[in-house]
Amino acid sequence: MHEWALAEAVLSSATEIAEKEGLSEVTEVKITVGELQQIEVDILEFALSQLKTAKFGKTKFKIETKKAELKCRVCDHRWFFGEQKIDRETAEAIHFVPEIAYICTRCPECGSPDFEIMQGRGVWLERVKGVK
Repeated sequence: MHEWALAEAVLSSATEIAEKEGLSEVTEVKITVGELQQIEVDILEFALSQLKTAKFGKTKFKIETKKAELKCRVCDHRWFFGEQKIDRETAEAIHFVPEIAYICTRCPECGSPDFEIMQGRGVWLERVKGVK
């Protein structure tokens, strides 16, 4: 599961930020996850709790999911990815390769497969707070 690899990357990046900021302890880490990443938040939270070091002993991990908003290049219609019905196999594929959304998604207004992702991709480390 890539949630574990993601947790390792978050902790590594947060450690670098904490060191640059001179933090002896990290109290809060805010993470934003794009909906198209199909991250299982519960698994990510568990992985973070299991992998954290002493510097993160009392850290609150806040994880927010950003909805994926799409815009049709043909008719300019905007919609949210989560409004569509997707079978389990396709959802699993998108989980590992978000670009697969381009294959299984069509504009609900005009049926065009030509759209752009306005938001809802990627993972961001939004904030690292702590004590100096």
